[in-house]
Amino acid sequence: MSTNDMNTREEQNGSISFANDVVATIAGLATIEIEGVAGMSGGFSGGLAELLGRKNLTKGVKVEVGKEECAIDLFIVVEYGVEIPLMCEKIQANVKKAVETMTGLKPVEINIHIQGVRIAKEPVDDTKRVH
Repeated sequence: MSTNDMNTREEQNGSISFANDVVATIAGLATIEIEGVAGMSGGFSGGLAELLGRKNLTKGVKVEVGKEECAIDLFIVVEYGVEIPLMCEKIQANVKKAVETMTGLKPVEINIHIQGVRIAKEPVDDTKRVH
């Protein structure tokens, strides 16, 4: 692993290193815990946001780490009908808490990029159709 992919902090008894993917995984897991998040987005394929499952959480997260701080970009798909600003505040608080608790890094930015909206499919009621 190259030094660009690691965050190293000098401590009294030695150093602690975090791979960028570790911070990205923590942020991704903290994101999908919030109600209204349909999933992480891996970008656009064919004009539609690609939803990623739990195994690919780091694909929807971009992390830049320094010695004591980090910046996080989250690319998500939301459920239709959710109050997006409130949900984003909850995501930012949950990610900040998780990253600080687990790594000791201070997130200075947690940017959320809404890549799409998932609309729940309702069953079709054939009795209401006009023939």
